[in-house]
Amino acid sequence: MKQRICILLLGCVCGMQWIFAQKKFSQYESDVYVSKSGDSLLYRSLKPENVAEGKTYPLVLFLHGAGERGSDNEKQLFHGGMLFTNPVNRTQYPAFVLFPQCPEDRYWPTPLRPDGFKDGNPFPIDTEISRPLALVKELLDRTMAEYPVDPRRVYVMGLSMGGMGTFDLVCRYPDLFAAAIPICGGIHTGRLEKLVTSTKFRIYHGDSDSVVPVEFSREAYLALKKAGIEAEYIEFPGVDHGSWYPAFSQPDYFSWLFGQRKPDGGGL
Repeated sequence: MKQRICILLLGCVCGMQWIFAQKKFSQYESDVYVSKSGDSLLYRSLKPENVAEGKTYPLVLFLHGAGERGSDNEKQLFHGGMLFTNPVNRTQYPAFVLFPQCPEDRYWPTPLRPDGFKDGNPFPIDTEISRPLALVKELLDRTMAEYPVDPRRVYVMGLSMGGMGTFDLVCRYPDLFAAAIPICGGIHTGRLEKLVTSTKFRIYHGDSDSVVPVEFSREAYLALKKAGIEAEYIEFPGVDHGSWYPAFSQPDYFSWLFGQRKPDGGGL
């Protein structure tokens, strides 16, 4: 009897959590991008509350971590989704926002070792773009063509696997983004050392990360500085892999991001 009651209570709690998640993310439209080749990418999108005629707005791309991969088109919003629906942020920083979802058996960067990162550098210096990330780029292009997006204010951010994807996208498209925020990510530093871009970086990592070594962000920061690229590095003492929590809580997280813009005359 007690077991049946526990199961019933657990079902009620899970049901309430599902309803709450549906409600808090209801402002995001649910859609799927289909490429000319027939490949598809699930994504959620958010538009400014009021789009004024003749005005352009920033575009933010958010890349989730490996734990949010799947096919429900919702898990990718769990970390970061509420940042953009916060009423104060909605009013002060109106923007178009994209949250694509990577399939369960894929990764944003290629290749990414699913067994961890402790043995050497897992990041290749030269490889083709992953199919999911290629679809993300196509989705970005379409969004910029169909909506009043300010091409000088396109931003990318991501956590863990998404932080790696953030680095990867900037390296592949150095003229696209005004700012990038990789959180507990990493990249082969050789790619950054030869990078030429006006993209400004703000990197976050916890110094006790047991999943993605903090050295990846430290070395990425040094490589960016060596290349003459504007970058900041913020490290959280005693923080494990969830460094996005203190990162999102930084008082200037949004003001820094939306304060960046590409120089006039900078093309895509």
